Amino acid sequence: MHELSLAMEVIALAERETATRGVASVSEIQIEVGTLSGVEADAFLWALEMLVKDSILSQAEIKLLRTPGKGKCTACDLEFMMQNRVDTCPVCSCFPSEITGGEEFRVVSMVVE
Repeated sequence: MHELSLAMEVIALAERETATRGVASVSEIQIEVGTLSGVEADAFLWALEMLVKDSILSQAEIKLLRTPGKGKCTACDLEFMMQNRVDTCPVCSCFPSEITGGEEFRVVSMVVE
């Protein structure tokens, strides 16, 4: 379950950033998780909520921004929504040549006090 190690890294990132800036607490953190990122968003959220209790994020509201998967077909140039990396074009059944969205996993913002 790599979501646990990702949650630990998000906490470590928040602690490094707040220490660098001399900040006492974080009231909100926004994390973007793409459908095609390979991260199970619910498992990540559960792990993060379990681990934040004794961290700088203990009082923070955790907001997950879920980014939908998108691909672009080489055959017909259609951009379409994807739930899985192996989804095919709904018009011509070709595989997408380019995944154009949904691979993100990143801390978008932190609100500090």
